[in-house]
Amino acid sequence: MKKEDLRIVFMGTPEFAVATLQALVEGGYQVVAVVTQPDKPVGRHGSVLQPSAVKQYSMAHGIPVLQPEKMKDPQFVEQLRAYRADLQVVVAFRMLPEVVWAMPRLGTFNVHAALLPQYRGAAPINWAIINGETMTGVTTFFLDHDIDTGRIILQKPFAIPDDADVEYVYDGLMKLGAEACMETLERIVATDGQPETIAQEDMLAAATEDRKDGQAATETAVLKTAPKIFKETCEVDWTKTAKQVYDFVRGLSPVPGAWTTVTMPDGKETVLKLYKTRKTGKPGRKPGMLVVDGKTLYLSAADELLEVVELQMAGKKRMAARDFVNGMKNQRG
Repeated sequence: MKKEDLRIVFMGTPEFAVATLQALVEGGYQVVAVVTQPDKPVGRHGSVLQPSAVKQYSMAHGIPVLQPEKMKDPQFVEQLRAYRADLQVVVAFRMLPEVVWAMPRLGTFNVHAALLPQYRGAAPINWAIINGETMTGVTTFFLDHDIDTGRIILQKPFAIPDDADVEYVYDGLMKLGAEACMETLERIVATDGQPETIAQEDMLAAATEDRKDGQAATETAVLKTAPKIFKETCEVDWTKTAKQVYDFVRGLSPVPGAWTTVTMPDGKETVLKLYKTRKTGKPGRKPGMLVVDGKTLYLSAADELLEVVELQMAGKKRMAARDFVNGMKNQRG
């Protein structure tokens, strides 16, 4: 099999997927069509339609674009079938029905921003940081009936520094995902469409040596999931430790943004988005209590004070916490 003969349909929507699509095009692969989300209404009245990042790239490079409302739409299925794809590549897209993922003769593989079987779901980058992980990565795997459960082709690890936020990890995995996709395609081409894979079930059993009775015990690995994030998901729980809140804030920064409600000096409550905090080791106060010391702003977790470095008031722009403190002082004045 030659890579130039491989007919590929690419499926993706956001900027994260563009890096992989670009790698395919520049790598000499034949991308015969792209499937992406319908244009999204934007603006005050929703009167302007904004194409996805993937569509913009595709149109600029003359690649046909399909934008189905429903993936099971018979008209779309027939349009897709007409491209006679040998393989489909999916990056940051929606769940596919079997009639779609099983269509190509070589199947469909996905590039997932986590080390499966951990962090199956829609928001793997956010949840890995929220949970304080020091390592994540990307996985390529063949799609099957359930979400993110198919046979793994390859994985590439990526370290998460303690001060990293979503933007840092997103950018790193975006590039790593493109590399993983290209390596996966090389394996598929080299093996005539039959690359070596491993079942995720085989990775779930973690062997531990406890030497009891001279035998090795087996325990089941705890699976961490990555469900979709909603506004209510992003509210800070100040009864958690400072470390947990610190990870929560950076796991949602810069978007969608962790938020909390505080009482201002004038007695009014306001919503603050928190973009960056700093661990202090200083003894905590009542959970959620706002503390000002000079020009430094703190919010108390269950055990320690967290310094707030960057935030945003409702209806205002993102700002340094010291500017917020100055505004509070003017309020009191």
